[in-house]
Amino acid sequence: MEINFVKPALPGNGTIVLAIFEERGLGELGQTVDKASGGQLTRAMTAAGFSGKSDETLMIQAPAWFDRVLLIGMGKLDLVKPMVAEAAGGGIYAQLVSAKATSATVIPDTPKDVPAGFNFAADIAMGALLRSYRFDKYRTVQKPGQKPVLTELTIAAVHPNAARSGFNRAKAVAEAVFFTRDLVSEPANILYPESFAERVRERLTGLGVTVEVLGEAKLAKLGMGALLGVGQGSERETQLVVMSYNGAPKVKNKRPVAFVGKGVTFDTGGISLKPGAGMEDMKWDMAGAGAVAGLIAALAGRKAKVNAVGVIALVENMPDGKAQRPGDIVKSMSGQTIEVLNTDAEGRLALADALWYTVDRFKPQAMVDLATLTGAVIIALGSEFAAVFANDDGLANQLLAAGTETGEKLWRLPMVDSYDKQIDTDAADMKNISDGRGAGSAIGAVFLKRFVKDTKWAHLDIAGVAWSKKDSATVPKGATAFGVRLLDRFVADSFEH
Repeated sequence: MEINFVKPALPGNGTIVLAIFEERGLGELGQTVDKASGGQLTRAMTAAGFSGKSDETLMIQAPAWFDRVLLIGMGKLDLVKPMVAEAAGGGIYAQLVSAKATSATVIPDTPKDVPAGFNFAADIAMGALLRSYRFDKYRTVQKPGQKPVLTELTIAAVHPNAARSGFNRAKAVAEAVFFTRDLVSEPANILYPESFAERVRERLTGLGVTVEVLGEAKLAKLGMGALLGVGQGSERETQLVVMSYNGAPKVKNKRPVAFVGKGVTFDTGGISLKPGAGMEDMKWDMAGAGAVAGLIAALAGRKAKVNAVGVIALVENMPDGKAQRPGDIVKSMSGQTIEVLNTDAEGRLALADALWYTVDRFKPQAMVDLATLTGAVIIALGSEFAAVFANDDGLANQLLAAGTETGEKLWRLPMVDSYDKQIDTDAADMKNISDGRGAGSAIGAVFLKRFVKDTKWAHLDIAGVAWSKKDSATVPKGATAFGVRLLDRFVADSFEH
């Protein structure tokens, strides 16, 4: 879909969209259409009770010289902010696709007292672009009407060049979101550790990112017994991918901010086999790694002034004759030993070595990991929030603020010594699960905490938000790419120079 920006004016035909603020009625251009149509817009608004409240929409067929006019409510002007405009953009896209429009002009009937610095048109464009994502590459036959025909969206802005500039910066992030959604959507017979690593290399090297791929021989030499143990039952080779982006080479403190992702490309549970129903969802157990790859693409794509590193542990958890067994003891890169009581608690094993490697090699200013780590977090928070655990209050607050600004919301959960004691065991330095079912997400977090030394660190458990079963304003159902926009904002607000 092509997106253009022009000065406010009514087009000669086609479809137009009027963005209306609550209780402010039609603006100047909307009134022109209404007058030309003999009051058709105001009659329709009155009949439908349309007042411009947030999420209100009203489609009016064939008024004046237009095919249709879509009215979309923006809510109260003093409460509007970029997320509201993005949601409106997503709603506009969905309504136009439903109406089978091929092109449209969006006219924010914007009062002159819109808050300064609010790039209204660019935010609408970003929302529409994010909602336009589709993963249909494997569909060989589609019936008429199944595929969107909307190819062009023109958005009116008082300052179209400024809108275009703002949108171009945002577009780099949207493209990174699409990259992550593509990765997470792929089936496991197509996306496995080696092919995942190759896609990352192909995408990121073109953006100026240094990409290193460590295979099993190198991982064994480094002593990554925890990560290698997860993948020893699979025919696919385990990989560790390191992405280094140096966008601020001249800063005094060159230590990077680091991001680590769990990349289990398919999780059967191993010998501790999962139930068959729903196991197909485990193709997206690599969503944390997908988000880290997308984040580094976003930073490089918009030329962020920051030094950042992404490390993703890519592995397939399969139950063959060589697979790790419950009761096995493995030695991690840190030297700490782990009794594996449940092979389906494998993500924390993979992350243990990836976290230690990142701290040991890069000594980051701060480190954030993302993982679809526990089903327990879905019970606790559903699909509205991801959990954040942190060993530093300042870091936690920075992440919470970025989540609020982007709509990728976080809720902080506790990590305390009493949880940590629950993973002590007689046979090794620790075990990978506790004896009970309580506080499952926190148990995973305190396990990871043993592999970060004194680094400022946060763990995001994204199991409930990595995949959506329904459409939302800017996220079609399927892979969400949760974390890309959140962490891009986190970096911009807290680490860019």
